[in-house]
Amino acid sequence: MELSILILLAAIIYYWLDSIRAKEIATEHAKKACKKVFLEFLDDTVLMKKVRLRRNSHGQIAIYREYEFEFSSTGEFRYKGRIQQLGQHLIDIKMEPYKFDDEVMS
Repeated sequence: MELSILILLAAIIYYWLDSIRAKEIATEHAKKACKKVFLEFLDDTVLMKKVRLRRNSHGQIAIYREYEFEFSSTGEFRYKGRIQQLGQHLIDIKMEPYKFDDEVMS
């Protein structure tokens, strides 16, 4: 009984630490994606929207996470973006269509 409690506690701690690291990675991806196309990454954070178990390309079970973030192209409007990760690896980044101010490019 004590061993199962220790295993459960270790699993919870592992998941918690893994979640912190995955969120840091997702935040960095969001920042880079915004910077690449001259957008402002808002609130300096991402918000977890979905967590599931899925198999990776090697058939191993990994934690799939989806994060949402907000960005702005002109400073007027907020748009949403979504990051998909499997484990610590980026799967995809999607961003809503946004209005872009021509003066930013000048």
